[in-house]
Parts: sequence; C-alpha cells; structure tokens
Amino acid sequence: MRFRRQTENKTVALEETRFHQIADETIETLSDVIDDALGDDLEVDLQSGILTIELDSGEQFIINKHGPNRQVWLSSPVSGASHYDFDEDNETWTSTRGSTTLHDQLSADLAVKTGNKLDLG
Repeated sequence: MRFRRQTENKTVALEETRFHQIADETIETLSDVIDDALGDDLEVDLQSGILTIELDSGEQFIINKHGPNRQVWLSSPVSGASHYDFDEDNETWTSTRGSTTLHDQLSADLAVKTGNKLDLG
C-alpha cells in the first residue's frame, strides 16, 4: 500500500527525496569503488553530486543525477550518453533504452579504456 499525504505535492516531494537519496548513494559508492581500484591510473573527482572520471588521454566519464526526470545520466567516451531510471523491484538503475544497468555499462566502458573490469555491482 502506498503511503499518501493529503496533497499530491507532498507525495511527489517524498518520492523526490527518495530519488535524491538513492542517486547520491549510488554516485558516492561508484566514486569510492572506482577511486580505490583505479585511482592510480585515472582521476576520480566527486563534486556537488557530479562524478567525473578523467583518463590520461583527457577523455572523461561523467555521472550525475537529473532531478526533473529522476534519472542518473552517464556520459561515456565509449558508449556515449545514456539515461537510467531506478528499478525499485531489482534495486538497480536500468537504461531507458533497454535492459543494461548503469553499473554494467560503466564497468564495460571502463574496461575498454583501462583494461580493468570492475565489479561495480
């Protein structure tokens, strides 16, 4: 049963708060895992909720949340731009264009550029 407040605005605010909590936790965890595993080989920077991963070549991966759509966005020098919705049933960020998850796509793309396959999952 879904908890509802008296007004629709309050219901939306609760959902938005949950989105920000989950998105922030996801991005912070990705930052920590990637920095711990590959921090000697690339630059990992998390500022104001935007994760930037810069390769020696100057290419960048950028992961950020997009509040209005309640999505996490990935910009990758390998796969381009992609958007992810949170699937509450599976507790994963799933691509809006298919079944790929944020964690799987980022791991695969980082492997292409660094030669290291990380379990981001």
